[in-house]
Parts: sequence; structure tokens; C-alpha cells
Amino acid sequence: MRTKDHEFDPKVFLAATGKGRALIGHAKNYNIFLQGDPADAVFYIQKGKIKLTVVSKQGREAVVALLGAGEFFGEGCLAGQSVRMASATTMSDCSIMRIEKASVIRVLRDHPAFSELLLHHLLSRNIRIEEDLVDQLFNSSEKRLARVLLLLANFGKEGKPELVIPKISQETLAEIVGTTRSRVSFFMNRFRKMGFIQYSGQQTEGLEVHSSLLNVILHD
Repeated sequence: MRTKDHEFDPKVFLAATGKGRALIGHAKNYNIFLQGDPADAVFYIQKGKIKLTVVSKQGREAVVALLGAGEFFGEGCLAGQSVRMASATTMSDCSIMRIEKASVIRVLRDHPAFSELLLHHLLSRNIRIEEDLVDQLFNSSEKRLARVLLLLANFGKEGKPELVIPKISQETLAEIVGTTRSRVSFFMNRFRKMGFIQYSGQQTEGLEVHSSLLNVILHD
């Protein structure tokens, strides 16, 4: 029997296991899928952060997206992608719902509420990609690094910002920003001396990001 749509709650659907979907816990640095793997499922992040990376034919790696709780990834399979165009790797301990492609298509067809949720995600992702492109074209590497740290801390999003973000390597930050590790190290030291960021504990627990870091982006 088909569930009436007013009785269907997308958040409940994404939180509970069932036919075609499984909730799986992953440790940090786990490869959920690799570039070139079969694209046969969509993923929803319940907890944690992941990064999407692409490797060129020459072996150069670039981070193309950082995603957190409440976001989808792997939805390219719904648009006809047969293999993964990027690799998805956890940046912290994660809890992720895996939904088989057929199950996603079925719930999209039967429940407009889920379609609306996924559409909102896709539009938000598209806006983010446009912002990233503008950032890459017009801003300095220092401003791009500041923006990445603020995004990791969820500043500018609904809800309470995360003061402490999981530890992230300077190599990864360099791949995201599109600069060298030495430049990232230089800017991170500058941000720390100015009180914009602070390492938590012995640089093992994470990084404290303060809203004052916005001054770097706003300053011309």
C-alpha cells in the first residue's frame, strides 16, 4: 500500500534503514567510493564530513567539494552516470545512509516531499559551485583559504556555527584552495597570530574558527 504523501516524512525516511537503504558508520579516511567505481546509489550524510576529490590523467588531485551533515552526494547516478566521476572520502567519523538508485527513483516518483528536498539540495549545490568559481577567479589565495575555513565551520548557514572543526591537513586545504602547502602554512600562521583561528589541544582535536576571520574576506 502506497503511503499518503502527507504521512511521508523525508527526514524519517533518511534516518531509518529499510528496503534498499542502509545506515553505515565509517571511520575517518574511509573511501566510500572511488573515481571510476560503478555509480549505483545515492548517499546522505547523517553525521560527519566528507570530501569529494578528482584525480587527473596526470595524477594531480583536486578537492572539488566538502560536504557535511544533511547533504547528499553520489546523486550523479540519477542523471545517467554509470561510473563515479570523483572519489568520496570521510574527513571524520561519519554516519551515512546508502540508498540504492532504484529506491531513490521510486521515492522521487511517489513522494513530492522527497523530490522537493533533493531539488533544494541540488539548487544549493549549484549555487555553491558558482560561488566557488567566482572565488577561484577573483579572490586571492588568502581570501579563498579564509572562506574554506568559514564554510567548514558552517558560518553563513542556518543553525549554530561549529566553533571547532575536525583537524584537516594543510595538504588538503591547499588542494581545495588551489595553492601550495607552504602558502597555506604561511596564512594559517598569520590567522593564528591575529586571533582568527586557534588550534585545540595539541593540534589533535581540531581547529577553532572565529567569526572575526570574516575580516580577511571583507578587507580589500
